[in-house]
Amino acid sequence: MTQTQYTRDQLIAALQHEYEYLIHDDFDPDVDMTADEHLKYLQTLSLEQLIDDTDTGDGYTLDEYMFNHS
Repeated sequence: MTQTQYTRDQLIAALQHEYEYLIHDDFDPDVDMTADEHLKYLQTLSLEQLIDDTDTGDGYTLDEYMFNHS
């Protein structure tokens, strides 16, 4: 994993943005965390875990992810 120029708070905000977008029209309370639960979950993760949760790599970079979800 390469060094990141993004802060932990920026990554949490981007991941939360993506999650809220994904559950906006397709929320299932029996399966999905609420937005608040998801945010609390993200706050327990390390910087490396947050980066891993973006599912970025060679085909879709962290910079692209942050651009799309910031």
